Amino acid sequence: MRLDDVRGFVFDVDGTLVRRYPDGVRPMPGALEVLAAIRGSGRKLAIFSNGSHLPPEEFARELRADGLPIADEEMVTPVRSALSYLRRRHDGEPVLLFAQPAVRDLLRTEGVNVVEADDPDAEHASVVLVLHVDDAGFPALERAARAIVRGARLLTANYLPSYAGASGPIFSRGAMVTAAIAKAANVRPTVVGKPSQAAVRELRDRLGVASEDLLVTGDDVRMDIALGLLGGSRTVLVRTGTTGDFDVTRLPERRRPHAVIDGIGELLPWL
Repeated sequence: MRLDDVRGFVFDVDGTLVRRYPDGVRPMPGALEVLAAIRGSGRKLAIFSNGSHLPPEEFARELRADGLPIADEEMVTPVRSALSYLRRRHDGEPVLLFAQPAVRDLLRTEGVNVVEADDPDAEHASVVLVLHVDDAGFPALERAARAIVRGARLLTANYLPSYAGASGPIFSRGAMVTAAIAKAANVRPTVVGKPSQAAVRELRDRLGVASEDLLVTGDDVRMDIALGLLGGSRTVLVRTGTTGDFDVTRLPERRRPHAVIDGIGELLPWL
């Protein structure tokens, strides 16, 4: 594949650029060289993790500590795309939020009108936003469902069940919480992480590059490749994570990646 006309690059993290082991995180072979080559060409770069348990800047700091040189402004997560979505469509409206304390504080700092689940007015929230959360009690889930029955919009960072871990799939707690609320309220959630139109728009606006001029690379057909195809981008599937040796010819043609590689280092000759 020739990539000299690509103006921007989007990479997944786990299973693509890094692998998580019990004793820590290590970059994949070739990951540092690929990032350096893109930066050396002067083209734009974004690293998109669907994790939402940390603020994006903290994600970037942790990746740098693990040996992957990522700038804060290059890090994209559903926290960023959710924040942009709320500003466009629900600016100032009360948001019943399921999130970790640091992310909750960040959204408040960014001007989001966060309503606590135990607030008597929680059932009157305009939006229910589910990011990663470690614990969610039934009273909070019930208030969220009642808010949605009253007309609130249900947003979620992720509605896929799991992502790649060193010892097998890591299940998404955010998806579990979202599923419980959606079932009770009899609605389908709007995804603001990967894959979604909100994420496509966030990448386009952040990089200043049309989505058709991007290359999206990741290890998950349902998440990363779907994100790229949704925006009309070129896509590359890496076999070092979730997909493994799955035969992509079994997929409908409209869902297939444009190229498949065994490891991120194989991109180098194409850059």
